[in-house]
Amino acid sequence: MRARELGIEIGLGMPGPRNAITDVPGVRVGCVTLVEGSGALVVGRGPVRTGVTVIVPREGEISEQPLFAGCHTLNGNGEFTGLEWVRESGLLMSPIALTNTHSVGVVRDALVRREVEARGPGKLYWSMPHVAETWDGVLNDVGGQHVRAEHVFEALARAADGPVPEGNVGGGTGMVCHGFKGGTGSASRAVELPGEHFTVGALVQANHSSREVFTVNGVPVGQILDHSVVPLPVLPEERGPVQAGSIIVVLATDAPLLPTQLRRVAQRSGLGLAFLGAYGDHYSGDIFFAFSTADQGIPRQDYGVGGPVRLSAEWISLPHIDAVLQAAAEVTAEAVLNALLQAETMEGRDGVTAHALDGERLVAVLDGYRPRSLRRKGRSGRA
Repeated sequence: MRARELGIEIGLGMPGPRNAITDVPGVRVGCVTLVEGSGALVVGRGPVRTGVTVIVPREGEISEQPLFAGCHTLNGNGEFTGLEWVRESGLLMSPIALTNTHSVGVVRDALVRREVEARGPGKLYWSMPHVAETWDGVLNDVGGQHVRAEHVFEALARAADGPVPEGNVGGGTGMVCHGFKGGTGSASRAVELPGEHFTVGALVQANHSSREVFTVNGVPVGQILDHSVVPLPVLPEERGPVQAGSIIVVLATDAPLLPTQLRRVAQRSGLGLAFLGAYGDHYSGDIFFAFSTADQGIPRQDYGVGGPVRLSAEWISLPHIDAVLQAAAEVTAEAVLNALLQAETMEGRDGVTAHALDGERLVAVLDGYRPRSLRRKGRSGRA
């Protein structure tokens, strides 16, 4: 069950109808999950616990009609390809894919091939797609590089604007978060401004932080559900529990924002992670990306060679951007919690097991620590 189905509310905002990144009009998500084999790790053979997730930002060919985008790195022990061009130009020109650390290259190459085919012969001058990663080697044969180009194309073909699959799916299949089974999560917020209505959505691939710092609405859940209550995954070669990892956060909104504003929106994801206790461990790759679909793309003739000298754009005035910044922090935190609650206990390579965070047990901890206080405003949550 997701957080709000358990009556757990994060922050003050109201979610959209799906409480997912696909509440932002035009945004679609698809994934392919690869689970195969069990037992001892044999590199190249398995066990396999991995996959790929794709976010398609808008209808039509995005390389021909880019979107404004911004990014922020809280801690750089990770990879998100193409970010230098986003920092330089403020443009998103590709779908975004999330996978495991050692499969970034093949996924990136598949997105290049997709763009070549989409534009047609003789039209492509360069492609710089966006592929992000977190490391699933605790459970998966990450060195075996089991994600292939056909899996990327299949995920793109499955991309839809409905509910987002969560937990042990796509790129999040083999991930561990706060010492529990992690994975893919999503959430959204409706943003109401005078005479205007916007949506902010998040999709996370959560593979970060340690058990002891895990906090939900001020309750030290990780200290109560410590390793003596819910065992931690233990790597046999390290003879100790897994303590650190990474997280990728992708934020989408239909609010009109300039690239500098979107960079500020992306930054706020770090506050969402901190709300659940994470602080950006040394070995954690915490990379955040935000884009706006407000104008559904800038036509190539308007930004390419031979285009007009002057262009105009609309953006939210600075006094009103606080609502978007708050929404970005809230959706990040709730998306991580949804990833944890939707995940299922998984046994991976060498029998290493990542145990799920049980929703009813979490509710009991919250109620027992501080009865009916910050856990919920109503048992059914708000929809």
